[in-house]
Amino acid sequence: TLGDALIAPTRIYVKTLLPLLNRGLNARRIHALAHITGGGITENLPRVLPAGCHARIDTRAWPRPGIFNWLKTQGGVAEQEMLRTFNCGIGMIAIVPAGQSTAVIDHCERADIAAWAIGAVIAGDGEPQVVYQ
Repeated sequence: TLGDALIAPTRIYVKTLLPLLNRGLNARRIHALAHITGGGITENLPRVLPAGCHARIDTRAWPRPGIFNWLKTQGGVAEQEMLRTFNCGIGMIAIVPAGQSTAVIDHCERADIAAWAIGAVIAGDGEPQVVYQ
């Protein structure tokens, strides 16, 4: 129900992600983490990127939970505002080397956390930002 969706507890990712952070500098699988809370992907993800980098995100890369589609439709909320305000089903974004994404996704799924490759870090001008496709 709507009530159940609204009161669902926040997922805590630390126990799942800590082993990926503690593999030593030469085998490091995670470069940065962005917890997608208030401010959505649009405002939270740029905080972990250096100047001159943008994040290209494919919004079709993950199944958006129905509650967000309902909020968008019933509230008349524009897509850009949805991505700026809500996590839209992405609770945490891990920036990982491209060659490590499958291993990180597999690790998360073994811990019963759904995970997807949703984009890439690309060169950009100036301050970090998110570019949606």
